[in-house]
Parts: sequence; structure tokens; C-alpha cells
Amino acid sequence: MKICTRKTAREIDRRTIEEFGVPGVVLMENAGRAVARVILERYPEASDIAVVCGGGNNGGDGFVAARHLLSAGKKVSAHLARKKESYSGDAKTNLDALLRTGADVRELDGKLPRAGGADVIVDAVFGTGLARDIGGFYEKLVDFMNDSEKPVVSVDIPSGLDADSGRPMGAAVRADATVTFAHAKLGTCVHPGVEHAGTLYVADITTPGELSRDLPHELLTFRQCAGLVRKREADSHKGTHGHLLVLAGAPGKSGAAVLCALGAIRAGSGLVTLGVPRSIAGTIEEKTTEAMSVSLADSGDGTFSPDATEDALAQLRDKKAALAMGPGVSTSAPASEFVAAVARECEVPLVLDADALNIAAENLDIIRKTRASVVVTPHPGEMARLLGTDTKSVQADRVGAAAGFAREHGCHVVLKGARTVIASPDGDVSINPTGNPAMATGGTGDVLTGVIGGLLAQGYSPRDACRLGVFLHGHAADLLLGETGAAGFTATDISDKIPASASSVLSATEERHFRTIG
Repeated sequence: MKICTRKTAREIDRRTIEEFGVPGVVLMENAGRAVARVILERYPEASDIAVVCGGGNNGGDGFVAARHLLSAGKKVSAHLARKKESYSGDAKTNLDALLRTGADVRELDGKLPRAGGADVIVDAVFGTGLARDIGGFYEKLVDFMNDSEKPVVSVDIPSGLDADSGRPMGAAVRADATVTFAHAKLGTCVHPGVEHAGTLYVADITTPGELSRDLPHELLTFRQCAGLVRKREADSHKGTHGHLLVLAGAPGKSGAAVLCALGAIRAGSGLVTLGVPRSIAGTIEEKTTEAMSVSLADSGDGTFSPDATEDALAQLRDKKAALAMGPGVSTSAPASEFVAAVARECEVPLVLDADALNIAAENLDIIRKTRASVVVTPHPGEMARLLGTDTKSVQADRVGAAAGFAREHGCHVVLKGARTVIASPDGDVSINPTGNPAMATGGTGDVLTGVIGGLLAQGYSPRDACRLGVFLHGHAADLLLGETGAAGFTATDISDKIPASASSVLSATEERHFRTIG
């Protein structure tokens, strides 16, 4: 599902009006009608509805919603943050129409609404155009809605929420539902905006579809990801589904290597070979059943030695379709030299994770100068090291951090965390809605590296492998949480659930992270 930034939302509105001749008042009518429809369907027993209206087009949408709710037989009060005479354009047109119905329209005049009897409050104060922190009366108005203990439905975006970053601008409404128009706004699809938006409804207000075709941002959907899953031919065999080489592990980190291999197997890779330092080869043999293993030269501390490079490359050239490298390899000098040397000569799609990313942070040529397409899968701390900044800065603009690095270094970035961000070198960005806090346990990232590597080995493009891999990985954890009801499942549990996740995605009949209104 395509999503908009503040800039692209404004541009779509402008072009719809100027190039396609759809009057703004028509768009406002469609928007307000959609808000009323959601309220009537979501809260059918609500009889008294208070609509709090700002001074711009968001308030105009609120006037339309109030009029339609009145027509449906509801008791409606409209509370104006501005004087009636200060409204202009389409908002004034719809305020005048509302006044002609004899509706209860009240100017707040700097005072908070008196709406104690309301069953639902409609937040129509600020839209996507808000560009500075709110304070004073408007901050009190936001606090009033948040403290009302009534269901709050926001119009287009919760008032006070930054449309791009999803962060409160001084203060922001925490809505139970948000009815957004044409496309969801980026700020409602990332944290913390997700918590402020509540249930997200996306309403068609008749903006031309061709204006959305080239939008670079999207929210991944069940329908979309189901379309990415490849059907297996009846006469296929293990050799037709790709062979992944995993280079991972060190003393004390053999589990990372095993989890990566398991992720690839569960993602459907026909064959997986796990290359590890000789010091842990025996342990790996005991822990793995489905994956093959190969023992490579190690250094004095048990990590990969540069002397292992040629053997690793020989393994890679022996019909391997992709390489996943980094989980648990350590950042010792010998391991760093090994990782750099293998990446430099790699000619198949390459996933770099964990310690390989920390090594690359000291030598970005590992990413820039490889012959292969590269996927990096950092958590926020690793992303910060790659960018030469701090974790707080990364988390403040996760989309910008991932997209900027992908463009600059010509790689695909999977920035892990709540609402994982997937960025491509061409500027496309996908937001993943699956997953939950119970995934915050050791090894889940290693499994994801294996899943993405396994999909690459099967011939998926880097972009599709990242999008599908992240979605399936998160949805597997969602299925587990639905079964257990609590945290406590392991990375292995998530890995084992990947096939069921794929089956669930293929059979899904509706979206679970947003709802559409025709």
C-alpha cells in the first residue's frame, strides 16, 4: 500500500485539483463523508458526537463529517477553534452549509469544549500541514481530547503528529481510530505514530490512481507479499531451489551460525552449507541436521583466519547462489580481514549482518566495492556505527537513515526494529507492519539474515527477498504471540514458524494492519 509524506500528500491534492479538475470541495466532501461512515460503523450505539474543528481544511473535513452525522440522526456539536468569520475557501463553504442545517456550532474563544455528554470526539484540528510544535490553547485542546476518556477519531492524522516522522510536535492526540485520505501518511505507519493513530482507515476520496504510481514509500501488505511467494513446480528438487553459503560463528557464538542456517532452511532454500571456524566445527556438527557444514581455518583466538579466505571462496564458487555472512564472527583483526577479503571477491548476492556490519563500519569499501548486490541488516546501534552517528539520531529518523545509506552506498538496507524499514538504492522504502515486542530476544536477527539469504539463494531479487523475508519473519512471531499470549518464545520458535507464516500470508483474505474504505 502506497503511503505519503507531507510533501507528496500536498502534491497529490494539488494535481488532483489543478490537472484533473476535481474541485477541492469535492475532495473535502468525500473525506468528511468517510469519517462519518467510520464513526457510524465503528460506534453504532453512539448518539452524541462532538467534532472539534481547527481553522484549516482539516476543520472543513470535520464540518462535512458533522453534517453527515446529523443526517444520520445523531446529536452533533461542532466546536470551533477559530471565529466563524475567519474561515475561508472550501472550509468556509462547508461551515456555511453546516450552519444552514441549524447545527449546534460553538466558538471556543480560547476555552475548552463543553462536551461531557459526548459518546465520541472527532479530532479535526490539525492535518498534515502542521510544521511547528503546538502549545498554548491548542496544546490544552489536545490534552482535553486525550484526557476525555471518550473514543477519539482523528481526521487524516492525529492532531499534533508529524506527518513524516510520526513524532508528537509538542503534543499529539492519541486516537482510537484515524481516517486518512487517499493514502496513509508515513508518520502513522512508523513508531511512535502507530500508537497515536489507533486503527487506521484509508479512504478513497477519488484522487486519480496514476498520481500514486511513483510514490517511493509503501506499507507492506498481506496481499502484496502473497504475490511475492513463488509457486514450486511439481518436478522441482533441492537443486532447483538454491544453495546458500553461510559464513558465521566463533567460540561462544555457534548458536548465531546455526540460527542463520535454520532461517534459510525454513525460508525454502534447497541447500544450505554452513562454513565455520575449525574451533567450533565439532559443536556445529552436533547442532545441525539439515544444513551441511564445512570447517575453515581459524586464528589463534578461534575466529576466522585470513588463511580461510581461499577455501571460503572455493565453497562460494561451487554452485552457491547467495552468501550470508557475519552472525557471531567477532570483530577480531583476523576475522575482519577475512570478512573484507570474502566480500571483495563475492559475485553472488550477499547479506551482511551483525559483526560483519561492525567490521564494515570501519571500512565501508566492504559494502561499496563488492562485485555483488549487497543487503545489510543492521539494528539501530549497527546503523549508527555505519553512519558515524548515534542510535538516538537513527531512531529519530529511521526512514531517512536507511534510505540515505542505501542511496549513498548502492545497497539494500533492512533497518531492524519496531516497523522495520527496508530501503533500496533507487530510493524506494518499504515499512513492515508485522512483528511484536516478544521478538526482543537473542537470535531473532540471525534467523532473519538466514531467511533473506535463503530467499536470495532461490532467485528472489534483493528487494523482494528483503520485503518478503521481513514480513514472513515478523508474521511468524505474530502467530506465535497469538498462540502463547505472552513473550518467552525463542528465535528457534520463530524460525520453525516461517513455513506456517508463508501459508498464512497466502491464505489471508483481509489486511490486519489497516482497513480500506471505498
